[in-house]
Amino acid sequence: MRLNPLITHMTKGTHAFTAAVSLSALACAAPVFAQAQDDEEPRTSRVVQPYIEVNQILSAELTPGDEVVTFTQIAAGIDSNIQGRNSALAVSVRYERNIGYGDDAVDTDTVSGIARGSLAIVPRAVTLEAGALASRTRIDGGGGATSNPLVAADNTSQLYSVYAGPSIATRAGAMDVTAQALVGYNRLEAETGQIDQDGGAVEVFDDSITYRGTARIATRPGDALPIGVGVTAGAFQEDISNLDQRVRDLNVRGEVVVPLSDSLAVVGGIGYEDVEVSSRDALRDADGNPVVDDNGRFVTDKSQPRQIAFEVDGLIWDAGVQWRPSSRTSLTATVGKRYDSTTYYGNFSYAPDRRSALSINVYDGLTGFGGALTNSLAGVGTDFTVARNALTGDFGGLVNGADGAANIGVLGSIRGTAFRNRGGQIAYSREIGRMTASVAAGYDRRKFIAAENTILSVLDGQVDESYYVQAGLGSPIGQSGSFQAAAYSNWFSSDAVNSDVNAYGASAAYNRTIAGRLTGRAAVAVDYFDSEFAADDFAAATALLGLRYDF
Repeated sequence: MRLNPLITHMTKGTHAFTAAVSLSALACAAPVFAQAQDDEEPRTSRVVQPYIEVNQILSAELTPGDEVVTFTQIAAGIDSNIQGRNSALAVSVRYERNIGYGDDAVDTDTVSGIARGSLAIVPRAVTLEAGALASRTRIDGGGGATSNPLVAADNTSQLYSVYAGPSIATRAGAMDVTAQALVGYNRLEAETGQIDQDGGAVEVFDDSITYRGTARIATRPGDALPIGVGVTAGAFQEDISNLDQRVRDLNVRGEVVVPLSDSLAVVGGIGYEDVEVSSRDALRDADGNPVVDDNGRFVTDKSQPRQIAFEVDGLIWDAGVQWRPSSRTSLTATVGKRYDSTTYYGNFSYAPDRRSALSINVYDGLTGFGGALTNSLAGVGTDFTVARNALTGDFGGLVNGADGAANIGVLGSIRGTAFRNRGGQIAYSREIGRMTASVAAGYDRRKFIAAENTILSVLDGQVDESYYVQAGLGSPIGQSGSFQAAAYSNWFSSDAVNSDVNAYGASAAYNRTIAGRLTGRAAVAVDYFDSEFAADDFAAATALLGLRYDF
C-alpha cells in the first residue's frame, strides 16, 4: 500500500466549494451575530481567533512498507465562540493545502470543521439556527468506520453536511407552543460509487436532502390541570440520490405528564404514525445487467414505479419517567412501540460543578446516512470548543460544550441505503486545574432496509455495527507554552464479507510562543489501520515542525 502523507484527497468540485463556503460564511457571520446581541445588551463573551500555519511534516510508513515522505502544509482557519443574550455562534473551521515532494507526490486541499449558530429574530419567541460540518472518512471495508488521517487517498473521502431552519417557542394563555422546521443537505465526495464485496456491490452514499418539522401544544402540570397534557405532530423525510430512495415518517401523538413529586414525573403518550421506505431499481441493459454511470454508481430507472421496502402505519405508544432533582441533573428514559417494534430511547446529564459534565444518550430512528448526520449536527449546542488531531489539525467529531463532551457525526457505514438506527453514546469532560480532558464512547447499529427485486435487495436485513472511543487533553504549560493530545479507537463490523475494520491512533503536540502572536509547533502521531478489505495492515508514524500566527 502506498503511503499517502496527506490526510485525505478532496475532490475539487462545486459541492466541496459550496460546503466550504457554508462553513466560512458562518465563521464570517461572527460580527453579525455579535451585533444582533449587542442591540439587546453588552455581549457576554466573544472570542474570534483566525490563524495561519506553515508546517513541515515527515511521514514514515511502518507497515506493510517502509516508505518515508515529506511535505509542506499551509493552513488557515478560524476558531470562534460568541455567546450573547439573543444569539450564539461557535465555529472551528480549517483549510489545508498539502504540497508533496517527489515524482509520485500528490498535492491536496482539505476542509474540516464544524459551525453552529442561532439568532433570535424575535427575542424569546422566534429563532433561526444553522449548522455545517466538514469531515473525512474511509470508504473501504463496506463502511466509513474511521476518520484515520493517514491512509491511502483513494480510500478516503470528504464529507459535508449543512442545515438551517427556524424554531418558535412562545406561550398562548396556559399553553406552551413550540415548532421547528429544518432543511439539510449532505454529500460524500467519494472517488468510487461502489465497493465490490462477495454477494454483490455495495452502493456508496452520494448525497441526500432532509426535511424535518415538529409542532407541539401543551400545558404544564398545575397550570390548567393537575397534570400536563399536550399534542405533538412530526414529519421527517430524506430523499437519497442513490436509486431515488425515500424515507418518510409522519406521526401525531397525544401526551400526558403526571408529577409524582417536585422532581419526578411519569410521562406517556399514544398516537398514530405512517412510515414508508421506498426506492426505484437500477436501469438494466439488454442482458439484464445494471447500468452504472461514469462514477461507478447505479443509474436509476425512473421509468419504473417506486417500490416499497418498508411500510407500517398504526398505533404508537410510549411510557417513561422524567427526573430533574436540580438544574445540574436530568434524566429521561422511555420505552414504547414505533416502526412496528419495541423502541428504547432517553438521555441523562449530570454536571456536579462547573468543571465537569457527564452525558448519556440512547437513540432509535429510521433514516439514511444523511439524516443521521443532520440529526447529530442539529443536536449540538452553540457553545463548544473542538478537539482536533494534535498533529494534522483534523477534526474527528469530538467537541467540548457547555453541557460536556460529545461526538458529532457518528459516521459508521457509508452505504447509500436506508436503515433502522439504534445506539448510544456516553461523554465526559473535566477541568483538572488548568488542564481540560474529554472522552466520548459509543455504539451504533444499522439494520439496512431495501426493496425486493431491486439491485439493493442483497443488503436488506444486513447489519453494520460500530464501536468508537475518542479522547482529548489540553493544558497550558508555563506562561508561553501549551500541550495538546488526542487519541481514537474505532471498531467496525458488518454482515458483508471481508468488511471488519479496526483503527487506532494517538497524537501529541507542544506549542510555544516565540514572539508576539507567533508560535512554534512540534507534534508526533502514530496511526494503525487493520481492515479485512485490505491484504495488509497499515501503520504510520508522523512528525511535524511548524509556525503559527494568530491574528
